Amino acid sequence: MSDSRKTVGFISLGCPKALVDSERILTQLRTDGYDIVPTYEDADVVVVNTCGFIDDAKRESLEAIGEALQENGKVIVTGCMGGDAQQITSIHPQVLSVTGPQAYEEVVGAVHKYVPQPKQHDPFTDLVPPQGIKLTPRHYAYLKISEGCNHRCTFCIIPSLRGDLVSRPVGDVMDEAERLVQAGVQELLVISQDTSAYGVDTKYRTGFWQGRPLKTRMKELCEALSSFGVWVRLHYVYPYPHVDEIIPMMADGKILPYLDIPFQHGSPSVLKAMKRPAHAENTLERIHKWRSICPDLTLRSTFIVGFPGETEQDFQILLNWLEEAQLDRVGCFKYSAVEGATANQLDGAVPEEVKQERFERFMEVQSRISAQKLQAKIGKTMDVIIDEVDAEGAIGRTAADAPEIDGLVFLNGETELMPGDMVTAKIFQADEHDLWAELAHREDA
Repeated sequence: MSDSRKTVGFISLGCPKALVDSERILTQLRTDGYDIVPTYEDADVVVVNTCGFIDDAKRESLEAIGEALQENGKVIVTGCMGGDAQQITSIHPQVLSVTGPQAYEEVVGAVHKYVPQPKQHDPFTDLVPPQGIKLTPRHYAYLKISEGCNHRCTFCIIPSLRGDLVSRPVGDVMDEAERLVQAGVQELLVISQDTSAYGVDTKYRTGFWQGRPLKTRMKELCEALSSFGVWVRLHYVYPYPHVDEIIPMMADGKILPYLDIPFQHGSPSVLKAMKRPAHAENTLERIHKWRSICPDLTLRSTFIVGFPGETEQDFQILLNWLEEAQLDRVGCFKYSAVEGATANQLDGAVPEEVKQERFERFMEVQSRISAQKLQAKIGKTMDVIIDEVDAEGAIGRTAADAPEIDGLVFLNGETELMPGDMVTAKIFQADEHDLWAELAHREDA
């Protein structure tokens, strides 16, 4: 590497939405002629994109900043935790710059300030792929459709970190999706803080894509994305009434029959205390209706146990809700106070040992449901997208599984496959999380 090259190291922490922010910053830095390097010693400066959602994430962010300072010395901090610079500089006063989330220009400006742009930079030779720099494998990508959130759930500080809902123009979203698909992406993961609210802030303004009018609304966006012929997976969907309009599209194979809905609880009184949107909806009735329209629908969700004021009766309502809902994929968190969240002021704090005991009972019920669900897939033939291949075989996912958070499909011995391959496989074994399969044509041959 010549002395004229300027280099940046990058650490990205937190959720997929932060990952998209990192991709955008890296794309701009690459466009500006910087080389992105994987080690501290090769970097002229290190950028740390932090997460500040819960205390564990803050600790991890502060540790990452400390390690980068120790190993490199020149560190620029951005991301959710950067919204409050004081909590970073009080522990790490040596950092060069601190900016909050979505502060792309400020981060790039700080890099320019402390590591001036390469003099030899030639935008015609420092080529950046049209889809930008991606931090996910080539065959799938996150498509962020909005920033921020209009809700004020009492356990969450996202609006104070990322602001109110701001929907991206639908034409920009579609152009980005098209560039990704043309670059080989076979699965688009639609993300935001509240995907169902897409366009609410613009009163569902009509935009344009390829000269055609297109409304800034979830249903129309899904219709347009389905035209690419790739997997389209919806994340962070709140169960508003208009979500019902999406289910027939899933039944028709236009988008994946998969909904990631953060239900958070089953007890009406706890949901009310959480100030959850759509908390008064009869979600169990809706789930049964959705499955009657689209029997293959996969539902993933997250829940919080031990929320302030949660009684044993509330928790029992949640367990009963879980038994009836029969969700496919579930994550559970023990409530932990987040600095700045209004739930901290609520009465009825649940003791840690009670939280732990409820967490274990919750996971016991859900593990049984999940195991039964996966056992029912034995003998079925499914499409599987391959994520990685090693010496033992291929590892992939079905339409029911999002990357990083859901289950895997193991195809032992299939070492000739490549990441991004779409294959048809017959399931022959399952546990409570994952599946084992063999290529379907083997049997047919």
